[in-house]
Amino acid sequence: MKQKNFKKIVVALVTILIIIQFIGVEKNTSTVSSENAIDKHYSIPANVQTLLKTSCYDCHSNNTVYPWYNNIQPVKWWVGKHINDGKKELNFDEFNTYTEKKKLHKLDEVIETIKDNEMPLKSYTIIHNDAKLSPTDKVAIEKWVNDLKNQISAGH
Repeated sequence: MKQKNFKKIVVALVTILIIIQFIGVEKNTSTVSSENAIDKHYSIPANVQTLLKTSCYDCHSNNTVYPWYNNIQPVKWWVGKHINDGKKELNFDEFNTYTEKKKLHKLDEVIETIKDNEMPLKSYTIIHNDAKLSPTDKVAIEKWVNDLKNQISAGH
């Protein structure tokens, strides 16, 4: 009896996994660069821009580079949730829509989250090893953020 129930459960799970493969998730891809993107309004040193694109933009912009495993459910839902949550927290492509106060707060959070090793997420850097930030990378980002905060505060 137990063997029969086990087989039914396995068949049901496999069936569910097959069915959910056909449930799509809207992808975070944009063919047009946003006029509100941070790099359209503020200077970003090339090395920092590379770090942001490699370590931040997949979840904090309007354009994600999707890995192969994103084609498999339920991974697709999990990745989609991370991207949506990341964009709600900070979206570099919509940065110039933020108020001055919000910009400064978000920039403070950038420094805080990288210093506390909260960003990029460990679940992201496990697969995207190149997204890990070295101490030198963190210093470069922090310097740029502080320079940008001064620029924003000065009204430029």
